[in-house]
Amino acid sequence: MRYILFGSILFGALLAGGFTADDSFHSTHGPPLFRSYCASCHGVDGRGGGPVSKSLKSAPPDLTRISARNGGVFPDVRVSKIISGEGVAFGAHGSQDMPVWGPVFSIAGSDRDLGRTRIENLVQYLRDIQKR
Repeated sequence: MRYILFGSILFGALLAGGFTADDSFHSTHGPPLFRSYCASCHGVDGRGGGPVSKSLKSAPPDLTRISARNGGVFPDVRVSKIISGEGVAFGAHGSQDMPVWGPVFSIAGSDRDLGRTRIENLVQYLRDIQKR
């Protein structure tokens, strides 16, 4: 039941944000990946105010401050592992509230290398939106 509710909320948020199947299944670029998979919780600006964020048990973190929380250094490998589901997640990421996207990225294109490319491009996008 929890998954059905989450899926319904996520689907509605994605539709409201202009989501199309082409955005999520065919894109390998960071910005459309972020809009399709992350913005519903983290907001279009990455600060945590997405339309689904109020329904989560814990507030999504501000993704524009990852470097600031890590002594001014963006932790590429750790962020990649969190997205892929290979590493220890912090906050709601990886819990039942928010899925990890690595398996989805690989299945969507039936190509694990393409899934890795999507993760790398999403990590690059997150690095690019860090506040200075």
